[in-house]
Amino acid sequence: MISDATALSDAIRAGRQSATGALEASLARAELWRGIGAVCDSRPALGREGAAAFDGLPSGDARRSAPFGGVPTLAKDLGGPFRGLPVRAGSRLFAAGGEGEDSDLASRFRAAGLVPFGLTTSPEFGLSLASEPAAGPACRNPLDPALSPGGSSGGAAAAVAAGIVAIAHATDAGGSIRVPAAACGLVGLKPGRGSVPAGPGFGNHLGGIASELAVCRSVRDCAALLAACTGDARGPFPPVAPARVPERPLRIGLLTETGADHPTAPERAQAVEAAARSLEAQGHRLVPLNWPALAPVAAASDRVFLAIVAANLAELAASLGLDLGAAEPMTQAVAARGQALSGAELWAALNEGVLVSRDLWRLFDGFDLLLAPMLTTAPRRLGWLPTDHRDVERHFAAMAGFAPLATLANVSGFPALTLPYGADAAGLPLPLQLIAPMGAEALLLIIAARLEAEGRWQHRHALAGFDA
Repeated sequence: MISDATALSDAIRAGRQSATGALEASLARAELWRGIGAVCDSRPALGREGAAAFDGLPSGDARRSAPFGGVPTLAKDLGGPFRGLPVRAGSRLFAAGGEGEDSDLASRFRAAGLVPFGLTTSPEFGLSLASEPAAGPACRNPLDPALSPGGSSGGAAAAVAAGIVAIAHATDAGGSIRVPAAACGLVGLKPGRGSVPAGPGFGNHLGGIASELAVCRSVRDCAALLAACTGDARGPFPPVAPARVPERPLRIGLLTETGADHPTAPERAQAVEAAARSLEAQGHRLVPLNWPALAPVAAASDRVFLAIVAANLAELAASLGLDLGAAEPMTQAVAARGQALSGAELWAALNEGVLVSRDLWRLFDGFDLLLAPMLTTAPRRLGWLPTDHRDVERHFAAMAGFAPLATLANVSGFPALTLPYGADAAGLPLPLQLIAPMGAEALLLIIAARLEAEGRWQHRHALAGFDA
């Protein structure tokens, strides 16, 4: 049986476990794994209150049938807030941050039955694909504590991989759901633009490149959470109508190499090739691609991502009156870059983002789904991406070298998903990335479920509170 949030919810619904019991198991597991730095702010009283409220529901109450009824979860220390959990964005600048109210997405997490009890570690302002904020704690990968779990949702991925929780809230503006999920052997979906609500605070959408959802232990959890969170979003981007899943065999665009500047390690390329051959055996047709076909839109996406992130940080600092002198050097440098951007330069970057989406749509005229590497190498060692310097170009180039196609889905608005497809000689995950056109999340989930069903990856750590 799969050890995931769906299974835990089933156990709670059947009376084999209680929400309170599951919450206490999560708290105990979080304490056991304190050393990996996944949880930056634990609020046991908040979790116990939520779990007790669920356990106290009358037997016939419809809320007991929620897809994740009574299942513990964690929110990310970045993105839409959860009531009772003060978001600090991994920064000392918000040491006394307010607790706020639920975002629209947080309300939907609660309506799905999830019980939040803490925050997961994020790098300062999400500016890194590692999760080692100077404010602490530095987050480690539970598959190997010498390695990074990625970022910026590194704490979320570490918590789920360690079995502290089965689902953890995550955000993705430049790969921040998919990279940590890939590093920790999890499923991570970046929903398409407009698919998931971000109100009432729209600023975290970063001009449309950011999405929020979660990192999960299974495709079915991901699908159920997406279903619980989509629809009737209150801006700022209109929801895209779900695309019809083709009834014919799919055309799978296959990319196994990512160029000489950031080559994909052979075992990772081989995992992508193996997944492609599996899909081909199911009757789908492969459309081989080479890196030059994707390189221009990937490079443009990286440029647009940096411009938007820098301008956003500069505006945020100014609007909140933040003293960036107390921020990390990389944060200061990115904000300074944003302050130096002229209106014309920012407008040009936004226009380039529109052209990225157009050009990617044109590529998709030749195939229905893109299958490609997620990471070029195994998870990097702790400290691989320091933020104690001001070389913005070097920092962002290093991130692009680790995940060359990460920003493409963000800037284009296309949905993208990563999942593990086997393990390397060290037992670390071999992740795939699937990218689909706007509105085609269902297609991603269908294909991901078929690949997951082959059982090439097994979670190393059991899920806390799971009682089959």
